[in-house]
Amino acid sequence: MTALPMSSPAAQGVAASGVHAFLDGLEAAADIEPHSLMILRHDHVVASGWWTPYSPQRLHLLYSLSKSFTATAAGLAVAEGLIRLDDPVISYFPEFEADITDPRSRAMLVRHLASMSSGHLEDALERARALDTENLVRGFLLLPPDRDPGTVFAYNQPATYTLAAILQKVTGQTLTAYLRPRLLDPLGIGETAWIRYRTGGELGFSGLHAATDAVARLGQLYLRDGVWDGERLLPEGWVAEAGRVHSETASAAPDAAWSDWQQGYGFQFWMSRHGYRGDGAYGQFCLVLPEHDAVIAMTAQTENMQKVLDLVWEHLLPAFGPRPLPGREEDDAALAERLARLTLPAAPGKATPPEHAEAWAGAGFAPDAAMPEDRPAVTAVRVSVTGESWHVTLVEDDLRLELPLGQGGWTVVEEPMPVAVSGGWTDPDTLVVDVACLETPHHLLVTCSLPDAAFSARWSTRPLHGRSLGSLRAPRGSV
Repeated sequence: MTALPMSSPAAQGVAASGVHAFLDGLEAAADIEPHSLMILRHDHVVASGWWTPYSPQRLHLLYSLSKSFTATAAGLAVAEGLIRLDDPVISYFPEFEADITDPRSRAMLVRHLASMSSGHLEDALERARALDTENLVRGFLLLPPDRDPGTVFAYNQPATYTLAAILQKVTGQTLTAYLRPRLLDPLGIGETAWIRYRTGGELGFSGLHAATDAVARLGQLYLRDGVWDGERLLPEGWVAEAGRVHSETASAAPDAAWSDWQQGYGFQFWMSRHGYRGDGAYGQFCLVLPEHDAVIAMTAQTENMQKVLDLVWEHLLPAFGPRPLPGREEDDAALAERLARLTLPAAPGKATPPEHAEAWAGAGFAPDAAMPEDRPAVTAVRVSVTGESWHVTLVEDDLRLELPLGQGGWTVVEEPMPVAVSGGWTDPDTLVVDVACLETPHHLLVTCSLPDAAFSARWSTRPLHGRSLGSLRAPRGSV
């Protein structure tokens, strides 16, 4: 894979002080855990960093940022004559022709799927699943829209799923297989993995795992109107269509505190106060800023995504100026040094039990009865010692995740799934470990109580694709 061109910030008119201020804001916010950042300006990476234990090659669950990749596949399929935006959705599913009788469902067009304007007033995922537990497309089409398609916005997961299903049906391939020679390989994007629905198709609306570099490359392709290294990859006009308002969203997001969700929706891209973006739950961002000739790619864990955007507008936009900025060598060097040593704070704890070591060795812990029903699916925790090395093992069905303790900072374990662990004994009777599931935004926090022989476990943020620890990894092994 060819690396993206690199440059000092000053050479591309970016003030390092603004990037420092942005990093300060991210790290000072108690409700934002940044995982990665890439800033591109004038076709060059001017700043990039990963907070340990995250790293550049690591895949990261993009959640709804996946939608922007699905939209890109739709643009390619339009150019190849495989789909048309003004075709009725039902025309791609003749097998459901007799079932779908509601006139609004039958009037729904492909463009309404792409622009989240199916006519439903709210997300229909659970209701569509209830109507057909096996075929989500059929369940979605069986659910009559509340309004005429094209007249109202609702952020609607099965709309994107149905768009993805159309693409996979007309191409006879998964989204990944279709995109690989047309987009992923030409952009130099390496490994990706996409969660599949029970019927075998890739989700489309979520579930794509990719490196931050892949997000940056997609943003750069859109910034350059679909042209990459002098070759047109996306059809002329597609970027303009995807990146303009098709659906008004102000009434769907009336809270002024979420102003960047009030600017309108394109084709699987949100409009922003500045530019437009693909984004995914818990802080996955691809910001395209044509007015500044810039792209910002980020991964994170936060439930306050608006705050991240506010920090971008407050600190990074003023940092973009004319190029070059002379006499900034020391500033650029200091920023590069900071970016190279980014790290997340590790959980506190001692390396070995301060007391009761003989009781801790070989101890087993059962789930605390006070944990809620939607708790993580871990069923047992065991503590062991070999020589002077202590380990904690998390048990979930046939998954046994053995984690070393007390090595300071974060310790990365790759098998049987990529995680990083920190923590230790906070008092003689309590062991606390923080398990970062490195291919997702999420952490599992486990506390063991020796007197109770019980453990409690909770997610730092709730995974949206199930509560199984074993599911929080990229779904490799499928095309």
